[in-house]
This record gives sequence, structure tokens and C-alpha cells, in this order.
Amino acid sequence: MTRLGYQIPNFTYPGASPADLFPMVVRQARAAEASGFDTVLVMDHFYQLPGLGRPENEMLECYTLLSALAQHTERVRLSALVTGNTYRNPALLAKEVTTLDHVSGGRAQLGIGAGWFQLEHDSLGFQFGTFSDRFSKLEEALQIIRGMLAGSRPSVDGRWYRVNDAINSPAPLSKIPIMIGGGGEKKTLRLVALYADESNLICQPSEVARKLDALAGHCDSVGRDRSEILVSLLASCCIAPTHEQAVAEAEAYLVARGTDMSSLSEAEADQIRSQIVLGDPDEVGEIFSSRMIDGVDGFTVNSPANGHIEGRVELLGQVLRKVVGI
Repeated sequence: MTRLGYQIPNFTYPGASPADLFPMVVRQARAAEASGFDTVLVMDHFYQLPGLGRPENEMLECYTLLSALAQHTERVRLSALVTGNTYRNPALLAKEVTTLDHVSGGRAQLGIGAGWFQLEHDSLGFQFGTFSDRFSKLEEALQIIRGMLAGSRPSVDGRWYRVNDAINSPAPLSKIPIMIGGGGEKKTLRLVALYADESNLICQPSEVARKLDALAGHCDSVGRDRSEILVSLLASCCIAPTHEQAVAEAEAYLVARGTDMSSLSEAEADQIRSQIVLGDPDEVGEIFSSRMIDGVDGFTVNSPANGHIEGRVELLGQVLRKVVGI
């Protein structure tokens, strides 16, 4: 499971042609593996997300990409952060993750969530539904997927999905961990307590303690030992050998997205700064160390501003290994 994950959230790189994209992703994945990350993760989206770029920016399909990365890596686990449950029938997803486990030699991990990006649903014809609908679908899907991954041939006659004695052959080579991403205290963390091996929390640092308390409460209510669940935090980072380089690389990324920090109000600029850990190795290490509170086991970090720059992933791995203690 993930104590130190490297997520690749974007495939738009300065000066890169479409033919350059996959080699650049491979280089990041290999750098992550070499520098001590235990998991490489990619987003499961078809359009780029607000905050990272425009909808028409490049986006590679998740499970095809992960299976290809399996051929270029040796040790890291491979996962989506996170699979949108609304995009695939759960029985198909169970087969896809099992196949990923086989082609990677037993390194698959299932990251999953309810789905939220309405634009790509509406544009591409995926049913979106209400917030409650999506979480109801996710719970039914987890019953099917978890059963199929465990070889129990589940039968589910639900509101959203139906399977009858669902066979998954060949079985996974290993136990495939299930990670649920998000920070919703009522729905998401309840599903973590019921079905998951890992929680990847997406929230502000000031909210982490409250989320951990909520997860512990759900575990108590369902009779689950909270210590069975690994908790990682999601963060964005721009690290460079010097503070000035990190600032310059972050600002260049923002300008490429159409955001000029000098034209923003102080409140708008502060909002952007609050979303990214930025600085030299000492600064970045200090910030992540402050977030390594009791109950947090590790981090999953992305570097959309400069992960494509030679040496940046390695530098991030060196710093975070010390913070996490691996």
C-alpha cells in the first residue's frame, strides 16, 4: 500500500509533441521508482481538470497507461488516483485491475472514488446523477469488485448493478489493495471503514485531525480495527534546488495556464499558494514533516509544475523518504 506515492496528473509539457508524452511519463515513473516512491499513480479522467489546465489538454486513458508503465518499471505499485466509478461497469473494472496485476507481476492497486467531474460526464455520455446516486453506485460497485478480486464469485441484485455468480479468472497474483480517495466525513470515510485497505485524504492540513477522528468513528461503528487502514495525504509540490528556482518554475507553470500572479489580488494569490508546497529541499521537508501527525502513514504527491524537469522527481523522493522514514 502507499506510504510514498508519486501521482502524474498532467500530460501537457512545454515544447512536447504528442509523440513525446508517453516517454516523458515513463521517465517520471522510473525516476519515482529509483528515488524511493513505492507507488506510481495516474488520474482517471478524459478531460483535464480545472486548476490543472483546459479540458482540451492532453489526457491519456488510465488503465491502458498503467499497463504500459508496468512494462517500464519493476517494483512500484501501480494505481489510479482515483478510478471514477461512473466510467466503467464494476465487473469490467475488476477484470481490468486483475489484468493490470498480471501484466505488472502482482503490483496492481485499486484506487476508486464516486466520480465528480460533471463536464466530462455530460460531454462524453457518462451518467452523472446526484451526489447520493454516485455514492450509492460506489457502494454497490465495491461489493462486486471486492468479491471478484477475492475470488468469491459475488451475486448482487442492486439498484444500479447486477451480477450473478461473477467469475474472475485468472485470479489476481496478489491481494490487490483497495484505496478510496476523498475526505467526505459522512459517506467517503464510512465506505473506507467498510471496504478499503487505504484512505487517501484530500483536504486542507488543518482538517486532517478531524478527518482521522471521523474515520475512527466509522471504524468503531462497523467493528473495524482502525489500525488495519493505512492513511495517506494528497499534496501538490514544486521543489527545486533553490527557493528561487521553485518559485520561477511554479510561476512559469501558472503563466502557461493563463494565470499571472502579479495580476491577482492578494487573496487570490494566497489561495493559489495554499494549494501547493513550494520551496527548496529544507523548506519542503519542513512542511511535510509538520503534516506527518499521529494517524498519518504517508503522502501521495504530484508535481504538475515541474515533475517533467530532469531531477525534480528524484529530489522530491529524497526529501520525502526522510520525512516518512523509509
